[in-house]
Amino acid sequence: MYEDPIVDEVRKTRERLAEKYNFDVEAIFEALRKQQGALGKKLVRRVRKQIPEQVAASERNCPALHSGR
Repeated sequence: MYEDPIVDEVRKTRERLAEKYNFDVEAIFEALRKQQGALGKKLVRRVRKQIPEQVAASERNCPALHSGR
């Protein structure tokens, strides 16, 4: 099985943070927010894609999307 070094690094970092903050997800995110605040800029920006309502409605009613093909 192929092992991706980037995935391995992310997993190791996750484990280090989990152990450091006693596996408390809220504590981990609070620490990351403090680090982000110290940098003075956002590290990640969430941008929602705008989909026109008529396109979204037509996709919901399209049988081809729900046929399992």
